[in-house]
Amino acid sequence: MSDNINFTGFAQSGQPQPQSHSRASSSTTQDANDGVRHDNNLLPIANVGRIMKDALPPQAKISKHAKETIQECATEFVGFVTGEASERCRRERRKTINGDDICHAMRSLGLDHYADAMRRYLQRYRETEELAAALNNGGGGRDGRAIQIDVRAELHFQGQQPAR
Repeated sequence: MSDNINFTGFAQSGQPQPQSHSRASSSTTQDANDGVRHDNNLLPIANVGRIMKDALPPQAKISKHAKETIQECATEFVGFVTGEASERCRRERRKTINGDDICHAMRSLGLDHYADAMRRYLQRYRETEELAAALNNGGGGRDGRAIQIDVRAELHFQGQQPAR
C-alpha cells in the first residue's frame, strides 16, 4: 500500500486544495482568485456518458451533472493509478508504463479486486494478440477486423456472478 495516499485536490485532512496538473480532454472551470475561466483536461464526456449508458437499462436517463461528476471522478482515478504506476517505473528507472505496472499500482493502492480483473484482462489480451499475430503470419486474419475483449465481464462484485 502506498505510504502517502493523496488524491489531487485534497490534502490528507480532506480539505480541498488547488489543482495544478493537466488531464486528457478539456472542461472549463472558473478560478476563484482571478475570475478567469481555465481549461482542465478531463476524459471526454461523450465517452463517459456512453460507458454510463451501457451500464443502465435502455429507458434510464442520465443528467448532465451526473455525467460531469463521473467524468471528474474517472479522470481523477486514472490519474491516481497512473501516478502510482509512474512512481514504480521511476524507481526502476524505466520510462514506459505497462499493464503490469497498472496492476501493481492498483494492488498497492488497495484495489485488489480491480487489479485481479485487470490481470485477467491483460492475460486474455496477450493471448489474443499472440493468436492474431499467428493468424497474420500464417496468411489468415487479414480482414482488418479488431478482436474485442469485454473487460466488464472480468469485473464482478461479491454476491454477483461474473457476466459471461
